[in-house]
Amino acid sequence: MRGADDHSGSMFSYVSPEERVPADHPLRAVRRITDRALERLSPRLGTLYVNFGRPSIPPEKLLRALLLQAVYTIRSERQLMEQLDYNILFRWFVGLGMDDPVWSPTTFTKNRDRLLNGDIAQAFFEAVLLHADTARLLSDEHFTVDGTLLEAWASHKSFRPRNEEPPSSAGGNPTVNFRGQRRTNDTHQSTTDPDARLFKKAVGQPARLGYLGHVLMEHRSGLIVQTIVTPATGHAERDAALVMVEALPGRHRITVAGDKYYDTREVVRELRQMHATPHVAQNAAPGWRRSCIDDRTTRHAGYAISQRKRKLVEQSFGWMKTVGGLRKLRHRGGPLVAWVFSFTAAAYNIVRMRRLLLAQP
Repeated sequence: MRGADDHSGSMFSYVSPEERVPADHPLRAVRRITDRALERLSPRLGTLYVNFGRPSIPPEKLLRALLLQAVYTIRSERQLMEQLDYNILFRWFVGLGMDDPVWSPTTFTKNRDRLLNGDIAQAFFEAVLLHADTARLLSDEHFTVDGTLLEAWASHKSFRPRNEEPPSSAGGNPTVNFRGQRRTNDTHQSTTDPDARLFKKAVGQPARLGYLGHVLMEHRSGLIVQTIVTPATGHAERDAALVMVEALPGRHRITVAGDKYYDTREVVRELRQMHATPHVAQNAAPGWRRSCIDDRTTRHAGYAISQRKRKLVEQSFGWMKTVGGLRKLRHRGGPLVAWVFSFTAAAYNIVRMRRLLLAQP
């Protein structure tokens, strides 16, 4: 017998969101890792709020919502609130009931800024790493450093002389012709994002306004253990690499891999002074000076392993840009970009840890 195509909705539902989510759904493992990190973070979150006044958005729910935004490539807070309004899976993950109201995008953004002032992204990142360390997923001996260009949410039209009067808002989107003009970071600045700098990643590529995001990856599981965001300058990658290696706990012997960009006399010397063996790729380009890495390093089997393992860092950059939404930044200002970059790196670690923990016996 053919069923009737009725459109009358029922007034009550006796099935909870917990029962609607399949037991083997990938978000269940992500939720377990996230909740464990938030439990460790709870005392830190309590210091951001006073004991009186109107209750705000629970920071645990806010962080889970931001994690969904990174994992499901949701472009804006407004779209995220729209998804939370009708998506049962998202409501379950965040911790909202079926009848709980969804926050306005403005309220959500203001509460996120409170977490920015408390440096909660870095604390959440460290809490996730503590879980990975407890599960014996991290290596404390072998690492890789690398950096990537983060394109700022600013156009070339906004890159104007520093002493120039701001354009009138009545012009809308005026036509700007800067062909033949010499524009540098010393004489020009973006009116949209003043912290962004004009930077060319390589010869033959166009210059873009952006930042440089740097990561330090361990080799056992390919997890990110440190992040830094710096202005886009020619030596920022090398300086950030030394800062991240210096911040590693302990003074035992380690190896640090990297691409040919780090094959310089200064970087190799500084790494060896930190008791780190530089496993950077040899720069053998025609007309280039002799590589700073010789047979004393390359003859060991560990060097070949580091060269193979260091390519895992490109997977993290690829995920953070294509899935995490960092191919084109949605936020402006150095502190907020650093916050989002660190949080997106934590989201990448959680997604990767889910697979690694499932593979454990």
